[in-house]
Amino acid sequence: MTTRLTLFLFSALLAGTAGAAAGDKTDVVRDLAGRVGPIVGSASACRDIARPRIQVITDKFTAVITEAATNEAERSDLTQSFDRSVAEGRSAVTTGRIDCRSADRQLADLERSIGGTGPSLAAVIAPSSAAAATSAAAATAPTAAVPVVGGPAVRGVTDQEIRFGIAAPFSGSAKELGRQMKLGIDAAFNRVNETGGVEGRALKLIAADDGYEPARTTDAMKQLYEKDQVFGIIGNVGTPTAVVAVPYALERKLLFFGAFTGANVLRHDPPDRYVFNYRASYAEETDAAVRYLVKLRRIPIRQIAVFAQQDTYGDAGFAGVSKAVRALGVSDAAIVRLNYKRNTVDVDDAINQLKLQKPPIKAVVMVATYRAAAKFIEKTHDLFPGMLYSNVSFVGSTALADELMLLGPRYASGVIVTQVVPAVSGYSSIVLEYKNALAKYFPGEAPDYVSLEGYVAANVLIQGLKRAGPQLDTEKLIDVLENTRNFDLGLGANLGFGRAEHQASHKIWGTALDESGKYQAIELE
Repeated sequence: MTTRLTLFLFSALLAGTAGAAAGDKTDVVRDLAGRVGPIVGSASACRDIARPRIQVITDKFTAVITEAATNEAERSDLTQSFDRSVAEGRSAVTTGRIDCRSADRQLADLERSIGGTGPSLAAVIAPSSAAAATSAAAATAPTAAVPVVGGPAVRGVTDQEIRFGIAAPFSGSAKELGRQMKLGIDAAFNRVNETGGVEGRALKLIAADDGYEPARTTDAMKQLYEKDQVFGIIGNVGTPTAVVAVPYALERKLLFFGAFTGANVLRHDPPDRYVFNYRASYAEETDAAVRYLVKLRRIPIRQIAVFAQQDTYGDAGFAGVSKAVRALGVSDAAIVRLNYKRNTVDVDDAINQLKLQKPPIKAVVMVATYRAAAKFIEKTHDLFPGMLYSNVSFVGSTALADELMLLGPRYASGVIVTQVVPAVSGYSSIVLEYKNALAKYFPGEAPDYVSLEGYVAANVLIQGLKRAGPQLDTEKLIDVLENTRNFDLGLGANLGFGRAEHQASHKIWGTALDESGKYQAIELE
């Protein structure tokens, strides 16, 4: 397909669609999608072609589809037709059927055709009703054009700022997790903004509260995408909410970065193009916990149970324990799972089930949030003297320590939490930088593992934004991230991504509470 043919089509359509019925107009747009799409697709496969050029045409064609479609089903059908044609264009470049020089030339011809030297896309399918009523010839001079989507060429990006969104609990029993995650990201954004931002653009974070309830997550994501017009999502909190948020982001090709969850819903093989993780997975955390309990603490596997939230978060943690047990050459069939309901501290059923176990359970791997975890420890501590409790990082380390210290030092002492960032009490480069930023921008806020994770994840993203340069768009940023390898933030482990690897870190740190409620580093192996 050549640009000359497309331009010829524009002219032909101008002469023949005046006064066209709605169905005819839809057919015209479908035909045009099959001709414009490959040009857009081939250009998008060439890294040297600036993304805003492509985005302008895509936005205009999206507006054309919206104008032509008479209902949601037609709009969806036309959009899918255009997307298929775009994919064909990308494939033409990747398979060598067209080179990037030709793709650039075709795109330039198309730009001229919609920029004033040729007929506009809007004019092709939407001549004014007055002109249509007069004659076909009048279609070349419509009295009103379809409005083109206004604002910047790239959603959420202006000359002054780049807008990101976070959907997280800022109310309810898990609200501290959302508050701390946002705090860490804001600290990182404030630090880079103070030195001029990224390519002169300030980074801005907009929050939406989903209360850690999946039923509210769609509305939160919709607010960020439609109302706040964010460029991407960073730092969303939770697994059950991610089950809703990730498909929403993928359907809209929206960057979904650095979520506070280690679940596999964000770790497909091969990875989803628009989903990137900083942290290690729950499978890696629970594997480290099981190996520590079995090999270093000498706990028999049949005397290890799992206390888990009764949803996809708990499922992910339990699956990690099962996998770790199988890796040790033992059947996972006898692993006991003790459940509680999300956003509650109702642990009585779990404790009653625990009392029935023979031989008695000596260690519990906990896949819970801080209040439920603290309640479980409170009610089992004296019933099972010497019980070992190991939590995954999502529990909220500081919040858990605070809850346990309110009960008394004996409840806190020895409680283990696996971490995906280094000790906040340490003196590594990234931790010192984080604590300085926290003290400067949020004086009075104590260092916390969750906010440190938000800070680190945000800095990984900032590295990618800086490498993407001034002509920023989602596809270019993702290409840059997928080619970012072995960079050092001062964590003691290098970070990186790849086309088949969208998780930057696989490192697990071990910590345990002492009687003063402070976390001390422990060796997990």
